[in-house]
Amino acid sequence: MKTRAAILRRAGLPRPYAESRPLSIEEVELRPPGPEEVLVKIAAAGVCHSDLSGINGDRPRPLPVALGHEASGVVVQAGSAVTDLAEGDHVVMSFLPVCGHCPSCSEGRASLCEPGHAANGAGTLLSGRRRIVCDGVEINHHSGVSAFSEYSVIHRRSIVKIDPEVPLVHAALFGCAVMTGVGTVLNTCAVRPGQSVAVIGLGGVGLSAVLGAVAAGAGLIIAIDLSAEKLRIARDLGATHAFLANDPGIQEAVRELTRGGVDHAIEMAGVPAAFELAFRLARRGGTTATAGLPNPKSTFRVPPVPLVAEERVIRGSYMGSCVPSLDIPRYVSLFRSGKLPVDRLLSSTGPLDEINAAFDRLDQGEVVRHVVVMS
Repeated sequence: MKTRAAILRRAGLPRPYAESRPLSIEEVELRPPGPEEVLVKIAAAGVCHSDLSGINGDRPRPLPVALGHEASGVVVQAGSAVTDLAEGDHVVMSFLPVCGHCPSCSEGRASLCEPGHAANGAGTLLSGRRRIVCDGVEINHHSGVSAFSEYSVIHRRSIVKIDPEVPLVHAALFGCAVMTGVGTVLNTCAVRPGQSVAVIGLGGVGLSAVLGAVAAGAGLIIAIDLSAEKLRIARDLGATHAFLANDPGIQEAVRELTRGGVDHAIEMAGVPAAFELAFRLARRGGTTATAGLPNPKSTFRVPPVPLVAEERVIRGSYMGSCVPSLDIPRYVSLFRSGKLPVDRLLSSTGPLDEINAAFDRLDQGEVVRHVVVMS
């Protein structure tokens, strides 16, 4: 079938993207789904820094690639081996396919799925196939989803069925921002009621972490960012305190507020300096966790003495350490009960044809989450 999709053919084009147009909206041929694959009509797709990192070249992708990884949609056709999804089902996509049987999956660590990561790195679906073709040339898939498209073929292991009463424009956010942010708090850090949490970097993922800390019953929730507007949003979402990241007195203020440092310092900015700040803000025996993904060439510095003498813990968090088939429905349930107001993360919506301008707004820090809504 024919569909329109946003294709990245060259990374690193100059800003503003509304003028250089790194993403071209092209008509492509979508091959039918294989036995374990599903044809999905995309309803909504979030504009995320992980997409931006492909556009600006910070995290190279195999090109050409059909971008988009945070999405919701409706099942159109299920492959012959897919027995638990049917036409009309509402679904959210996970940006990492989970095979279910590799050593990591067998240990319950789906976010480390080895075949899933290999497929994403190669630009294929979990089956090893590419289903997008343009002018006879195969187009790479982005994170097995390629959601900036009217339709997409997606492996069953990248799909989670959800309650059809959840608005699809909000459901899209569960596929990345919510799964990563809330999961980092609840799974990676296992925040307990009454503990203190600092979140550094208040994009869609960071503000989701604030929501997760509220849902976990954290006592002190400290929001840190360079944007005063995002600090305001964080306070509205339940943060108890807020600091500008460039405040020279931030470390002393946080340590005084928490009597020595926070239990959990969570870095979501994807910047080495933010991680180093997070490490300085954690208490003796505290955890510093990061879900930020900077340029692969970036490094951060950690002083070894406090790491050892203070028994600090450093944790990486990919996909919020989630098992998507279990955690996405849990988070959707929290949303429906009013305990996880994900809808408040939505800054704006717009059509596929305006996607380059949407990335300008993300790059300039003007939005928390902009969602592309398909016609």
